[in-house]
Amino acid sequence: MPKITDFKTNIFTLNAGTFKSVALDLFYLHSQLNPVYKGYLEFLNIQPDKIETIEHIPFLPIELFKKHIILPEGTKYQSIFESSGTTGMEPSRHYIADIEVYEQSILAGFRHFYGEPEDFVFFALLPSYLERTNSSLVYMANFLMKQSKTESGGFYLYNHAELAKSLAKAKNGHRKIFLIGVSFALLDFADAFPMDLSGAIIMETGGMKGRREEIIREELHDTLIKAFNVPAIHSEYSMTELLSQAYSSRSGLFKCPPWMQVLIREPNDPFTYCADGQAGGINIIDLANMNSCPFIATQDLGRMEDNGFFEVLGRFDNSEIRGCSLLY
Repeated sequence: MPKITDFKTNIFTLNAGTFKSVALDLFYLHSQLNPVYKGYLEFLNIQPDKIETIEHIPFLPIELFKKHIILPEGTKYQSIFESSGTTGMEPSRHYIADIEVYEQSILAGFRHFYGEPEDFVFFALLPSYLERTNSSLVYMANFLMKQSKTESGGFYLYNHAELAKSLAKAKNGHRKIFLIGVSFALLDFADAFPMDLSGAIIMETGGMKGRREEIIREELHDTLIKAFNVPAIHSEYSMTELLSQAYSSRSGLFKCPPWMQVLIREPNDPFTYCADGQAGGINIIDLANMNSCPFIATQDLGRMEDNGFFEVLGRFDNSEIRGCSLLY
């Protein structure tokens, strides 16, 4: 039987033909070695050796990351990523056994969608994440900055005037600007310093968290497009419990990297899947989660398009609002 660590070298070179076999291999390993996942399967009376398709794999409810250390038995962790949650809510914790796997996922995912980080100068407007510790989003942004190998760019809290000055200077440079920010902060910056950032990539990560009046995605993007003179606003979809990101280059339609897959489950039957175009709960296979759990049933609502893109519609009414939740 292979070891979980055996998959580290080839996860990020998968294609559609090998995804299924690797996913099933990791399912079987976690069904035997991961106490929390194994217990969940036993509760459902699932026999792992009877599972032959991805669609039959049970997905672990994401809420269990609040109460349990989800790792294979005997595995030690190097880091912890923690969701911000809101006041009075228990945060979700993702125990990371091998931080290098996350770094590989960040780099391979960025290259898949955007190219080499060295071609960009990165600016991060993430005040709500910088004000706490153990944010996977801050780790991602910082890692990309290091990969860009330039002293320009950086993190910004509420110093919008300094950010505007730095962006104006970077616009005259030879690298493309990549500005990633939480939604309310980008809107605050757009109100105070609208500027011509044509040619830049502006990416929102969602999240109003009571900082501003909730608005729909289309209004958010339209406001930012007009303020910064760009053709579209990009988006990132991930969460504390994952080690991969899906990206959208326009209109909130997301695409997964080859080692990540989204399935849309029926809202009232977690073991039945929706047809393309129908709304339901988002299940995620993230093979970069090889050391925690690759099969996560989120509390997000979405729908799959027939071209492989998916849309995030919001959250189930009875689910908690987490720090990484989208505003849509």
